[in-house]
Amino acid sequence: MMYIDDIAAFVPQTEAEEADKRQILEYIRLFPDAILTRENTIAHITASGFVISRDGEWVLMAHHNIYKVWAWTGGHADGEADLLSVALREAREETGAGHIVPLSSAIASVEILPVWGHVKRGKYVCSHQHLNVSYLLTADREGPLTIREGENTKVDWLPAERLLELTNEWQMDPVYTKLLERGRALLRKG
Repeated sequence: MMYIDDIAAFVPQTEAEEADKRQILEYIRLFPDAILTRENTIAHITASGFVISRDGEWVLMAHHNIYKVWAWTGGHADGEADLLSVALREAREETGAGHIVPLSSAIASVEILPVWGHVKRGKYVCSHQHLNVSYLLTADREGPLTIREGENTKVDWLPAERLLELTNEWQMDPVYTKLLERGRALLRKG
């Protein structure tokens, strides 16, 4: 499948990415028929979009209902093997911005993200792993933004220089930092 080839082709830039890539490929080997769906309650594939402005000075974030923090956009593959499409769809749905496009079609990073047990739509979801594939996306800051009822309470462009202060989620700091640096590098290349 295309997503497996894309993950296998991803070139890690950090020790953490190397370890996470290896583990994600192992999960895919262990659960080939269920890794793209939430039916796999141990671990499943998700795709995230890190949306930066064309000048690299702003990051589009949504204020997440469950975790009560500003966060990037993204969601479950839910059977979809085109993970870039998942990241784009989720970014557009969660922010209302219709003008979001990829900075690159290549995977920008991979990470295994723990999800603590929580209640969603009145049902308990046990702790599990998100085998996350991240993409760099961009958009103009003009245009309307809207919340996605049930998922977020606010959507806004946050200043890149204050991003970690505003997101206030220490475990995501390294992910957001590397994606901002990689996105800015791609923007400079034009």
